[in-house]
Amino acid sequence: MSGIVAIVGRPNVGKSTLFNRLIKRREAIVDAVSGVTRDRHYGKSDWNGVEFSLIDTGGYVVGSDDIFEKEIDKQVELAIDEADVIVFVVDVSSGVTGMDEEVAQLLRQVDKPVLLAVNKVDSASRQADAVEFYSLGLGDYYTISSINGSGTGELLDALVEKLPEKEEAPEEELPRFAVVGRPNAGKSSFINALLDEERYIVTDIAGTTRDSVDTRYNRFGFEFNLVDTAGIRRKAKVKKDLEFYTVMRSVRAIEHCDVCLLVIDASRGFEGQDLNIFWLAERNRKGVVILVNKWDVVEKDTDSTKKFEAHIRKQIEPFTDVPIVFISALTKQRIYKAIETAVEVYQNKTKRISTSKLNDTMLPIIENTPPPAYKGKYVKIKFCTQLPTPTPQFAFFANLPQYVRAPYKRFIENQLREHFDFHGVPVQVYFRKK
Repeated sequence: MSGIVAIVGRPNVGKSTLFNRLIKRREAIVDAVSGVTRDRHYGKSDWNGVEFSLIDTGGYVVGSDDIFEKEIDKQVELAIDEADVIVFVVDVSSGVTGMDEEVAQLLRQVDKPVLLAVNKVDSASRQADAVEFYSLGLGDYYTISSINGSGTGELLDALVEKLPEKEEAPEEELPRFAVVGRPNAGKSSFINALLDEERYIVTDIAGTTRDSVDTRYNRFGFEFNLVDTAGIRRKAKVKKDLEFYTVMRSVRAIEHCDVCLLVIDASRGFEGQDLNIFWLAERNRKGVVILVNKWDVVEKDTDSTKKFEAHIRKQIEPFTDVPIVFISALTKQRIYKAIETAVEVYQNKTKRISTSKLNDTMLPIIENTPPPAYKGKYVKIKFCTQLPTPTPQFAFFANLPQYVRAPYKRFIENQLREHFDFHGVPVQVYFRKK
């Protein structure tokens, strides 16, 4: 199971605190990606082994109440459109407000699970105060305190129950390449450039991602689905908040793909929102290819490409082993190179290395450069193996795994990349007890 959960509600009810609490549920999630546009957040969370993407629709601090309400309505409408489950947060200390009623009215018309979370309930008297939220007409509520975490367990139990079942993949599941990026980076132009040239398109299949259209595509004797996040459902109301909409679209496309083609606009550079989408792909452990589009219109000197590439790699540290292809969708320059690179990344992502080859290569390296001693204790690593996971993950068995620090893990990851070529794919390294 997996899906998108949106946290909605008026400002200052504690949405972001709840969001931060949920995504820090597990150590694997270190931090929230703070969106550049009005501090929007999106991250990954899991509960009892069920993973989901979480979106905090952000409160607004705008002068006039009218603008306030319009902005919130807009966010709620977008969240309703895209999310699988909606968590509506209200604040017990201020009781039911006009704005809560407004949001509730929108939510009552929706055919999606809505969980009402009454926040800031940190005492028995507050429990009694929560009763008035029945008046919102959304049924039962969950009393929580996002500051200290009380009640969030019950809320999460209910939430994961409501997430859609993952559809069983059909037998001949083709690899999926998602074209993602911020508005006006040239995603549609890139896809059109590919499709106009080729006539190998067999069918348009409506994807599992609601009304995201997959196009079957064949190139270099390799068949795959191209998932377009660009030209999907251009609604009038969406134009008002294009960035937020793009993010929600990208979240869904990224969750359902194997390789992300992240299109960026060379004339604007590599910006905050590009980085957010990149990290979203990395956190979901997807293959990544960065496509620098509109390279034909940028003024260049002999070092331009090198400088631009160095700038991107600096931004995406520490996961810098990512292919960067300079393209022009307009002149079709290197657009097939982009697809060829995505195919290579897909093959790297699905690569299996035999245990004997892995040990023959890695153990001598570890012997020559063992982990530094920690608290006077020496770590001995005797054996390693690739785990049977959809993305490259490796377990190294040691006497004292808890003493292996992050820099050494990065060293091991870099050695794996160097010897086995995992270009464009997040690699995970675990140290376990023998």
